[in-house]
Amino acid sequence: MALFEKKSIFRKFIDSITMAVYDNPELGPEFLDQLEESLVMADVGIETSSKIIEELNKAINYKYITREREIKKELSRILEELMDKGERNLMTDKYPLIILMIGINGGGKTTTIAKLAHMYKKQGKNVMLAAADTFRAAAAEQLQLWGERVGVRVIRHEEGTDPTAVIYDAIQSAKANNADVLICDTAGRLQNKVNLMKELEKMSKVISREWPEAERENLLVLDATTGKNAVSQAEEFSGITDITGIVLTKMDGTARGGISITITDEFDMPIKFIGVGEKMEDLLPFNAHDFVEGIFDE
Repeated sequence: MALFEKKSIFRKFIDSITMAVYDNPELGPEFLDQLEESLVMADVGIETSSKIIEELNKAINYKYITREREIKKELSRILEELMDKGERNLMTDKYPLIILMIGINGGGKTTTIAKLAHMYKKQGKNVMLAAADTFRAAAAEQLQLWGERVGVRVIRHEEGTDPTAVIYDAIQSAKANNADVLICDTAGRLQNKVNLMKELEKMSKVISREWPEAERENLLVLDATTGKNAVSQAEEFSGITDITGIVLTKMDGTARGGISITITDEFDMPIKFIGVGEKMEDLLPFNAHDFVEGIFDE
């Protein structure tokens, strides 16, 4: 996975395994405590860290593990099992498809929309965008610029208008133009959760009524560099609407990245994509095996 050609996240954690084995060659409670602390320092949640250490302790006892290499092999297995959500890690391959992009402003939502549009266009799909974040100043203009850059049509209204009206018009246009994929930007106003919930519910009803045959994905975009704040956002948004998958942006900009494990475990949210750079091609489909293999790649 290209992410690890640029920067190995969890580098400090991997190094800490060597140090923990050196300090505690008998691999007893002190070793496990030291390793658990390293997981927490890598932004893995306390509950998830405890689960990982518990599973590792079982493996050490049942398999008579004594070597660092064996420790890494078991950790690799445990992490992959936590992060692998099977088909839920994959985007639907049925069309037409409507994708609601959800997340706070500044998390990389707009650029992720552009990268998704680019990806689907390269696959030969007819793609359209809907600028349904009508509250943030210049949000529609920003999406319009990305649409022009990627070469896809953008449906937009004036700033401050009803975002559901944008979704309605975008659906009519998508159907009229035989679009395969409609990607919709939405407002990220977590400070007003009640209004945001109502807004997303209205959008969902309009989609169900106007384009019932369309497949649906609700993708939550999270900035990996914000660490535990991203975990809090996952918790907040999961209580507001149904999230079908996560997009973790700026994974090339963090040396920790433990939130990827925490979110998939504690909230049972599958990661669909990871962003590893600014180029259009730097949005990668998530694969748990490749991801974990990259973590432990020497």
